Amino acid sequence: MDGARERLAEVIASLERREGSNNSRATSPGVGGSRETNAHNVSALRNRPRTYPYFRYLPYKVEDEAQRQQNFQDILKHLYVAVEAGDFSPGALHWTREIRNWLGLKFDPTKEQRICLVRLYYELALAPGLDVTAAERFSSMFMVLTKRKHYLRPGVDLTLDWKPLFRELKAFVLPSEAGMVHTTNVKRNIRTLTKLCTFAQLYFEPEAIPTMLQEVLPYFSTSFTESAFVVVGLLNLLFPTAPRPPGNDELLPQHYLPAMFHLWSLMNRSRIFDTTFLDLFSRLARDSLVSGTISFSECGIYTQEQTSLIFTAILRMLDIPVGQATSPYSGSVDISAGLAIMLERDSKKHPIAHHIARWIVMSLSPACLDSGTSVLTRLEGLIQAVETFFHPSNAGGWTKTLHQLVYYLADFFVMRWNREKSGEMEMPEERKLNDPLKRRFVLCLREVVFMGIYSKSGTAMNFALSTLQSLAFLEPELILPGTLQRIYPSMQGLVEVHRTTSSLRALQVLSRIMVRTKGFRCHVTTMLGLALPGIDANDLEKTLYTLSYIQSVCYSIPLYDLTDGREDVRGSMLASQWISSEVERMDQEGVNVDLDYLQGLEDKDEELILGSSTSNFAEFVSAFLGKVFTLLENLPDAARVRSGSPEENVINTLPATFTPLLAALSPDLYSLALNKIADFVSNHVIHQARDAMAFICSALCKVNPRQALRRLIPILIQSIRTEIDENGAASTRNTGADVLPRDRGLVWSVSMLSMCVVHVGDAVLEHKNQLFDIARYMQEKCKGIPTVHVSNYVHHLLLNLTGTYTVDYAQYEKDVYDRGLGPSDWGMIPDPQSLHIAWHVPSRKEIEFAVELFKSQGEGAVRQLTALTDGTSSIKRDGTGKEWSDEVSRNLVLLRLLLSGVSVLFDSEAASRESEVTTNDGMDVDMGPANGHAPEEKDWENSAVPIEEMEENEVKPTYRYPAGYVLTDADPLHKEIHHLREQAGELLHTVHQFLVEKQEDDVACFGPLYTAYRSWFIDVGIERSAHVLDRVTRLLAADIHPYKLSGLRKEYPRPLLLRRANVYHLQRLRHNSYPRPKTELTKTLLLDLAQSSVSSYTEVRRNAQSAGEAALKAIIGARPLVIPPLLQAFEDGVNNNDFALIKGGMYSLIFGSLGKTISRDWRYAPRVVRAYISASTADKPSVQKLCSTATLQIMDFGRPLERMVVLDKEIVQSLAPSEDVNHKVDKQRNKVSKKRSNVESKMAALSEELVDLARTSHWKKASRTAAIVITLGLRFESIASEKMVDLLVKGAIDSHPGLRGLYGGALVALFSLIDSRATAKHKYENYITDKPYIPAKIHVQTRQDDPNWTEEFLTRFANPEAEYYVDHDHPGWLIWDKTMPAYKANPKTDIEYDSVEQETLSHIGGILTREWFSALFDYFKQEPRDAGADRFRMSNAILLIHAFDLVHDGTAAATFSEIQTETARVFGDGTDKHQHRAAAEILGALLTSTADKPVGLRTEVWEYVFPIVQQVFADGLTPENSSYWITFLHLVLQGKDPRRSWPIVESLASFRLDMSSNAAFKESSKIQLLQQCVTDLGWHFQLEKPVIEDFLAHLDHPYKGVREAMGITLAALYRTRYHESYRNVESFVDSQKEVASIGIPPYQPTEHFSQTIHDVFERLEQWRHQRSPGQQTPSSYTSGGKTVLLWLDSALSSFECTQLLRFFPNLFMEQLLHMMDVKEDQELQGLAYHVFRHLPNIPHRHGEDTELIASLIRVGTQSPLWHQRLRVLINMQVIFFRRLFLLPREQQQKLYDCVATMLEDTQLEVRLGASSTLSGMIRCSPVDTRTSMVQSLNKKFAKMLIDSPLPKKPKGAASASNTGTSTPTPEHSKTVLTRHAAVLGLGALVQAFPYSSPPPPWIPGVLTTLANKANNDPGMVGKSVKSILSDFKKTRQDTWQMDLKAFTQEQAEDLDGVLWRSYFV
Repeated sequence: MDGARERLAEVIASLERREGSNNSRATSPGVGGSRETNAHNVSALRNRPRTYPYFRYLPYKVEDEAQRQQNFQDILKHLYVAVEAGDFSPGALHWTREIRNWLGLKFDPTKEQRICLVRLYYELALAPGLDVTAAERFSSMFMVLTKRKHYLRPGVDLTLDWKPLFRELKAFVLPSEAGMVHTTNVKRNIRTLTKLCTFAQLYFEPEAIPTMLQEVLPYFSTSFTESAFVVVGLLNLLFPTAPRPPGNDELLPQHYLPAMFHLWSLMNRSRIFDTTFLDLFSRLARDSLVSGTISFSECGIYTQEQTSLIFTAILRMLDIPVGQATSPYSGSVDISAGLAIMLERDSKKHPIAHHIARWIVMSLSPACLDSGTSVLTRLEGLIQAVETFFHPSNAGGWTKTLHQLVYYLADFFVMRWNREKSGEMEMPEERKLNDPLKRRFVLCLREVVFMGIYSKSGTAMNFALSTLQSLAFLEPELILPGTLQRIYPSMQGLVEVHRTTSSLRALQVLSRIMVRTKGFRCHVTTMLGLALPGIDANDLEKTLYTLSYIQSVCYSIPLYDLTDGREDVRGSMLASQWISSEVERMDQEGVNVDLDYLQGLEDKDEELILGSSTSNFAEFVSAFLGKVFTLLENLPDAARVRSGSPEENVINTLPATFTPLLAALSPDLYSLALNKIADFVSNHVIHQARDAMAFICSALCKVNPRQALRRLIPILIQSIRTEIDENGAASTRNTGADVLPRDRGLVWSVSMLSMCVVHVGDAVLEHKNQLFDIARYMQEKCKGIPTVHVSNYVHHLLLNLTGTYTVDYAQYEKDVYDRGLGPSDWGMIPDPQSLHIAWHVPSRKEIEFAVELFKSQGEGAVRQLTALTDGTSSIKRDGTGKEWSDEVSRNLVLLRLLLSGVSVLFDSEAASRESEVTTNDGMDVDMGPANGHAPEEKDWENSAVPIEEMEENEVKPTYRYPAGYVLTDADPLHKEIHHLREQAGELLHTVHQFLVEKQEDDVACFGPLYTAYRSWFIDVGIERSAHVLDRVTRLLAADIHPYKLSGLRKEYPRPLLLRRANVYHLQRLRHNSYPRPKTELTKTLLLDLAQSSVSSYTEVRRNAQSAGEAALKAIIGARPLVIPPLLQAFEDGVNNNDFALIKGGMYSLIFGSLGKTISRDWRYAPRVVRAYISASTADKPSVQKLCSTATLQIMDFGRPLERMVVLDKEIVQSLAPSEDVNHKVDKQRNKVSKKRSNVESKMAALSEELVDLARTSHWKKASRTAAIVITLGLRFESIASEKMVDLLVKGAIDSHPGLRGLYGGALVALFSLIDSRATAKHKYENYITDKPYIPAKIHVQTRQDDPNWTEEFLTRFANPEAEYYVDHDHPGWLIWDKTMPAYKANPKTDIEYDSVEQETLSHIGGILTREWFSALFDYFKQEPRDAGADRFRMSNAILLIHAFDLVHDGTAAATFSEIQTETARVFGDGTDKHQHRAAAEILGALLTSTADKPVGLRTEVWEYVFPIVQQVFADGLTPENSSYWITFLHLVLQGKDPRRSWPIVESLASFRLDMSSNAAFKESSKIQLLQQCVTDLGWHFQLEKPVIEDFLAHLDHPYKGVREAMGITLAALYRTRYHESYRNVESFVDSQKEVASIGIPPYQPTEHFSQTIHDVFERLEQWRHQRSPGQQTPSSYTSGGKTVLLWLDSALSSFECTQLLRFFPNLFMEQLLHMMDVKEDQELQGLAYHVFRHLPNIPHRHGEDTELIASLIRVGTQSPLWHQRLRVLINMQVIFFRRLFLLPREQQQKLYDCVATMLEDTQLEVRLGASSTLSGMIRCSPVDTRTSMVQSLNKKFAKMLIDSPLPKKPKGAASASNTGTSTPTPEHSKTVLTRHAAVLGLGALVQAFPYSSPPPPWIPGVLTTLANKANNDPGMVGKSVKSILSDFKKTRQDTWQMDLKAFTQEQAEDLDGVLWRSYFV
């Protein structure tokens, strides 16, 4: 019955696959799930069946689905108990790890289970109150569960709530909103949160959009810029882009897109905004593509306008340099992003190119083909515009981004193509990509990719090669001809070397596609032949690529002679003729060759040619082997092992190439290769090629073990005996690490032999006796280094005999070989479902042989070691020679290799039994705890075992699955082998004891000893010490990488698919190697390691520590065992000042994995902390360094435990198992809470003790102690002990500056804790869920619907009286919410403290005496130690704010009047800058501390502070101290209502310029203060009118400093006047949608503003006329001009730059050009030029640039001044490029005409400028424009040249003209000018195509015209011609041979002598 059921399941699975096995590469491989389940249950597991049937391919019977589910249910039950009981770490974490492991074995949970888990982990990842590290783990589990989109369909299977994520993010980026700042509660890691968003976002439901906008948008404000960045960052992270359910039109993208575009336009010139919006839009495009309810056009889901805008942004983002343009981005905008930086995606993982490509590809559909303005047309335009930037000679900052972009474009396209074909992406038919679209897409990218593969940058080349592969996959007929045309010359060695390497790499990526494509596959064998010279010992890089190429071909084709047994084709004649003709054809036709094999070549002919081309394989194999042997003979010595040197890479690549190569050979070719290699091995000894050769032998034996071993083993064994007997190899020991020449032959043969017998299966049994004897013989005879190789051979033989592994390397299934191979088998793709894998499973004979070998070798080693240690050996310890330690090391190495060689035969059950006594009789192997449970039942208080230890010793159930274990418990071999393992363990202990007592300085022996220990511990069931699984997985990943293509699943060659099964088997083995219980022997050995971990020899310590780390992971309860002895040693070290002990102790206890255990285990933690603190005074730099590294870890010890975690009960309950587990939950909960109270009491005790210590110690010790006390001593319930408070408050005025900082910081933390606790109403739950209660805070109803509301709201800020204060900047800036947060103006109650808080505060207050303040102020006044610290220190101010709070409340001993006296004393006479700094800090704190106090108190403080400040602002500011006072202002004003600080704001706003004053600094510093005030208050600053009037009246201020300050302040004032104030979110969204699809253009200048600008420029114009030309002294014009320019510069490099757009064309342009002509004032000129270059970078909307272009053209053609004409050219080119997608055709045409006209300018400079501008414009135009322009201009200029010939010289005039005295006539000059214009015009056309190879067909004509008609012109015309011609050749050095072919014979002759001079001339 079962069989039938399985078959049914298979049939159903295969049916599901036929329909289109939903394949996505972004998803895991998979078909298994549907295997062993009942047919009707398939859908419950996966939406998509697995591609690869993992369970079916294993060579042993596996568990059934029911067993897996049962285990999973069990894990879930334990997880539920842990979560319910509040046991998160280690409980829930342990079970999370178990779930991970379970999933890792490719088991599938049901959909319901997955949904429950996803919900649970989402909840846990964001649960308030949970420990951060645990939350990180839970987040990562959430990501694992939602990693692939096909697991759970968004909206259908699962929706998540975005609110909890928003709450967490808010705490980071909107701190003012999130309540109090928590210093003690450690925040989450923001990176994890943003990653969480990426995964969870998919499952947020579109219905949440309105609420989300409602929640987030009101925070948007550019007045406080950071909030704008934050809002957009949050929207990008949280915005749901899944398609909406049908029905609600409010959720359609085009409903809210206009609003999004409007937000985007509010922040111009910002790279962050561009990136963020592209990310969001591209995701929206991806998710909307599949939805039929969203309308879709040639621009995807976007409108034409939106698309143009996005493309313009893309062009900006690529950072392409244009002419002399500055960057389109302004640094000053992005720098104000502040906290929003945290919301950015990681740009390495989500590069900008990824967003762009996703947006473009996800908007493509067949609709693009017919439209002239579709996304596809624009993509073509984009690529053509930047084409020249792909060329290798034109590299720069843009190179990587451009190539990355093309790579992602191709990648996304391939993914979409494949997924649509497989039916995985379901979408409306009319949107699916089709062939014409694919063809156009490939053609669009083809050229640039061909340039990219020759790039000089490695990264760019890698991108280009991957792109080439994707494009060839899509359209082989379009890509391969061009590739071959480029590759043939470079493979034949006609061009530079670097092109050859690129060609080899290109061949490698294309090989798979080439062998499948008709016609092109006939080139493959020729290419293989051409590649052979690449194997060259002088160029290892090229060798590497050649080998990789050969490897990839051998994976795809069989090296069989297809002409075998055929009559119609013999030999390779036919193929070589055909190839020659093809190569010639490519040579003739050049790059655009079209090899149309599909139509042009008959199938039959193609097969004959292919057959003929394979007849040369025998020659190829011989030649290849010859090349490799030569390479090996000439290999340089590898410098170091694993150094990543080229030699090493080659040695590692050889086996990777040989395995597929040998496997692909036909039997006769294999014999040929075998003989060649065998001869080489027996006749050569090349020491440095030993490993490489051994790998080759290994590959040879793996492919055909029987044949190869028969040929090789006899030779090798013979050679070994000869070496030993006749040459005396290995007869003596040697010093050093090198092999002696005498021993090299032996080592060579042993290495070959050991690689021949590994992983070849049972073929070795034929040679059993020889192999056994030679092992014994070598062990007896050999000494010195060769012995390691001998032991290695035994190790390999054991691995081969006992392991389970695949022994199948064939390319095809057996039945294919049986029917014979033909052309159709080239590049065949195997079906992962129907493989037949040959496995090696150890037979009884093999195991017997293995045990015999293990026994004979092992007993030998044991015997010898025993003899060596008890002195009975013939080799004595004489203390001089090293003979004895050599022998010990050798035997230890042998022992270790033997143990790990048979590790698969050990079983952890048996390994953890006590010898002789068995504790449990044959328990069920599958599952269940070994040795029952730990003594859990006894009452823990009376039991001897404290609660912490139980946790370590508690045995958790483990789940083992069948993994092909071959022995049974009852088997005598099983007993024997485990007995030997026991013996080995005891022997290791003996050796350890002996060495420690007698030979403790013999460091060389300790190394092997502890590696042996390590193997003994961890190599049970799988050879863990060799990291087998990691290694095999890594190698497989590297090999399949070339075959991966997006959207395809496991289309790999057969040998690689087989290796996947092998890896899976190892994964099962690895999964079963759980930690095992300890036995007496393990205890002894662990204590040995602990003893040596603190040895006085560094090397010994290191080895013992690393072995110890490994052992701890393998044994349950090992940690509590080794901690006491280690701790004891550490304490002894500290007491006796023994540095070795201290270091050993610290490394073992703090830096290793024990550190974590100790931090949880408070039996040991206090001792570790004490010892650590004492160690920190040790007088040794290395110990000091260790101590400072460990500080953070030790501080973590003191982290409070979780007191309460807030979880959603429903979600947790959904996991509850069917049985009742409540008693377990309660038991666990009690255990956890008892443990917590136990630990907390120990923490409190330690904290008290340390406080005392910190008081009395030396500062170094005290600073370490203080750091720990701070985390230990602050707790929510008790706040802090009295002693602790004493320490902190007094410490804040300690004489040591470092300690002062520490204690000061801690004191602030203490104050914050008290405040947070009070605002949480003293409840912990409010504290962690962030629900603060602030008495002064109120919510004011806004009158959203009253049209005058905003105005009223703003006018209130212009008067000092207020009923409430609005501190936040955002309410109402963009959108009015229903209420806004505000604060009472005269709060009656302050925060209410309970008795605990009050007590602590009074205690602090008692210490805050006048003396305390006096001391603190004095420290403030001290000169800082380094210049960097000389600034206003916020930390000081914050500390004082809290301290003054106590003064105001009367809690502190000091009174306000005493503070006043002290402040006056500190400020003194104010002559010194340090006095100012201290005073600013103190006064700032005083003002801030009164924020929420009653009015009376506030008035009192202000009456004292304000006069001082006013005095300083009036007279006291100097360049040295002004920065302190600016920060003071910032502290007092930032984020606060201006009416709170009315006196200051009013006095600053009442500032007027004093023209008579000559104190420039005073004036400018006051303006700076005012500017600070405006920036801080933003749009709430309402006193601007008189200030602006005053400034505008005095624009021409004589002093530079004042002008600068004025300009910047004017810009700031106007910037903050703007606000939008929509009445609510709906009206905002709707009004944007009504106006345009890109929203309403923001920043429209008001009437008043326009008037002001006009007035200013009229005054400038008047001043310009008043200034006499050439005037050297400053005038009103030059001064006023500079002020205006500074203002414009500040405004234009900011986000509101578009406000000035309408003034560009006439006002600005004219004035700027005039200013640039004032030669006398270079500053003015420079500034004007700088501002002028801003103009084209300002984003205009569609059609807003008409006037600007018209005015540029007007100046260019009509201005009388040539400077001006030249300068407008700069901007023309930039505007043309930046607005490529927005300029209508007629505008572009006008610009072209203008530039062409300017070529005839009378001024040479203008002509040259016009020429380069023209070529730039042609270069970046789309192809159709480009072609038509080139044709018309070419005709025009050629005609000009021919129509105006130079007049002939009269005969007699020669002498006169030679003297240079004759003046040219006007006609003559005019002709020359016309000719020059024509030459420059033609030159511009040629230079517009600097890299296109071969040159466009019209270029040769133009060049000949120039050479014939104008080359001999005198003067500049002839010069221009020559430079055009020579440049043409210079840029084409690389491709000159090909480019020459574009010229006809005559043209080439015409150019001869002009273009390239003969060498002899």
